[in-house]
Amino acid sequence: MEHDKKLFFAGIDWGSVSHQVCVIDQDGFIVGEKAFDHTGKGLCEMAEWMLRISETATENVAVSIEVTHGPVVESLLERGFFVYSINPKQLDRFRDRFSPSGAKDDRRDAQVLAEALRTDSRHLRRVKSRDPDVTVLRELLRTREELVGERVRLINRMRQLLWSYYPQFNEVVGDDMRPWLVELWELVPTPAAARKIRRAKVGKLLKHNRIRRIDADGILKVLRSVEISVQEAIVSSRVAHIRVIAERMKIVDRQLSETEGFIDDTINIIASRQSNRSGQEARPSDIEILRSIPGVGMVVLGTLLGEAYEPLCRRDYGSLRCFAGTAPVTRQSGKTRYVTRRRAASRRLTEAIYHLARVAVLHDPVSRARYKSLRAKGLGHARSLRTVGDRLLFVCCSLLRKGEMFDKEFKKVPEAAAA
Repeated sequence: MEHDKKLFFAGIDWGSVSHQVCVIDQDGFIVGEKAFDHTGKGLCEMAEWMLRISETATENVAVSIEVTHGPVVESLLERGFFVYSINPKQLDRFRDRFSPSGAKDDRRDAQVLAEALRTDSRHLRRVKSRDPDVTVLRELLRTREELVGERVRLINRMRQLLWSYYPQFNEVVGDDMRPWLVELWELVPTPAAARKIRRAKVGKLLKHNRIRRIDADGILKVLRSVEISVQEAIVSSRVAHIRVIAERMKIVDRQLSETEGFIDDTINIIASRQSNRSGQEARPSDIEILRSIPGVGMVVLGTLLGEAYEPLCRRDYGSLRCFAGTAPVTRQSGKTRYVTRRRAASRRLTEAIYHLARVAVLHDPVSRARYKSLRAKGLGHARSLRTVGDRLLFVCCSLLRKGEMFDKEFKKVPEAAAA
């Protein structure tokens, strides 16, 4: 913003149908209020109206809104406005300054948003345009999350149907329904089919899918065990239902495989761009450094880039641990003081750091020693993994600042800690 010119502050109470806008000047006086439809024309008119009533350039108008993304935010960023995001919980506290009684409406909320930006902009998060590849990566990760959730739902339905007439097959499935198991079910959809099928046919299926942990004899022994006595009509109806589920699972598996391929390609594109940028400095790129850390796979790396790209670029450990939920929350009043887990965090990033720490404990001696030390103090499994994850985030930021790869031998584990 140009501080030698008069500044204006706009608050947008967004909605699915229309958006209420309130513009105030730097002295807090209302310049204008108006509602705009959520259409391309409406969003364009909103930006032009704010510039017209303020009679200034876009860099002298700051906008506050409750969301960090979406068409409203993106259209304002494209026009060059300064956009700030305010947490709904913060907005609720700011609203109490205007209405202690708890009264609430769209016009009041728009004014509260504008006033909060005027008086407390340093406490609000400024929204910036994202890297296009990072935006694509975020969307791909959300698509993968939906596909994984759909696959789990289909597996649960299939398990329940098998349990009602063919529980032996669930014994073969174990913990997960792999694609080859769907093919196996199509070969032997009923106990009667399992009694008739030849061993060579099952062996051919296992060989084609490179399954070595179990052989055809072992599978047929389980499938041909004592079966449940149920009506033939029930068996036929269950088979027809599972056949529909199996077809859907094939589609989901194919889409999941394609999506993961796109995620990997997008990460490689970002990595190649960073390599070109840092090639003259003879140092590894950020993605190469992150990939060297134990526990960082495709999904964890993609989540770190998609959900916390800006803190990673700034090497901002404080912001990163808040986003990931590893920074504890301390509440103190007088002699009372207690520390709780941070709930205001990115769910996806929190889950990614949890899995990062879980895998690191298995493969990194220092992380394993730290985990065992915390468990010995009486802390729970999840609490210990959060602390391990918090340390790994600090390591990530330190390595990114130095431009160095992760080295397992950098710090030897003391014998006492490893015991």
